[in-house]
Amino acid sequence: MKKIMTSAFGLFTSTLCFAQEKPEMADVMRSNGKIYTVVAVCITILLGLFAYVFNVDRKISKMEKNKINSH
Repeated sequence: MKKIMTSAFGLFTSTLCFAQEKPEMADVMRSNGKIYTVVAVCITILLGLFAYVFNVDRKISKMEKNKINSH
C-alpha cells in the first residue's frame, strides 16, 4: 500500500510540474482579443445551467407541495 501511495504522489507531483508551463494559446487569444469571447461564452453557459437548476428545483418543490396537500 505504501508503494502505491508513493507512486501516486510521484505521478501527481510530476503532473503539477507540467502545469506550471505558460500556455501559449492563452497569450495568442489574449493578444487577439478573443479571450473575452471565450469568457463570455463560459459565463453564458454557467448562467444557463444555474437557471435550469433553479427552474427544476422550483418545479420539484411545487410537485412536493401538491403531494403533501393531497394526502
